[in-house]
Amino acid sequence: MRILLLCLLLIGLPAAAQVYTYVDADGNRVFTDRPTSDNAERVELPATNNMSLPASTPPAAAAASSTPAPAYRMLRILLPLPDATIRDNAGSLIVTATSEPALHSGHRFRLLLDGQARGEGGRSPVFALENIDRGTHQLAVEILDAHGRTLERTPSQPLHMLRISMVQKRLVKPCKQDDYGVRPECPLKDKPAQKRDIPFVPFI
Repeated sequence: MRILLLCLLLIGLPAAAQVYTYVDADGNRVFTDRPTSDNAERVELPATNNMSLPASTPPAAAAASSTPAPAYRMLRILLPLPDATIRDNAGSLIVTATSEPALHSGHRFRLLLDGQARGEGGRSPVFALENIDRGTHQLAVEILDAHGRTLERTPSQPLHMLRISMVQKRLVKPCKQDDYGVRPECPLKDKPAQKRDIPFVPFI
């Protein structure tokens, strides 16, 4: 039991400590870190295994490094202005956006009309739309990274498209002779009498 305790003592000593041993007056073997006896002998200890642990990253620092910094400070639509009314019979529209800073390499702009993407987008912040239906629509522009993930998106803003309807066109251009029987607003009963080029000869 004494030997076991001595071994545990040796193991628990720091690597830099010196160990000495001697036999006391009662004939007992004594181990100590101080050579208190004239016949104390230094004990050579075997080298211990030192294992260096990898440096660990604090949780807060790891969470901060995994969160990417904002890529853009600002993204907004320049034209049209919010709640703008566009009068175009063809339903054409030009949308222009801007970002700060400018678009990074590998990123692209994309236009959303009523929540639906219009094409794959590209490097240009200018979008040309055609044949937009009459009525109110919602516009938004977003920035995508190289993997198609949305980095920034503008708030949706309303747009009002005014186009001349078919009824309005027909009011501007009234029914012609050939329109009767074809256009529902030109009934045959209202068709004016056709002029005859051949004189009428009564049958005898």
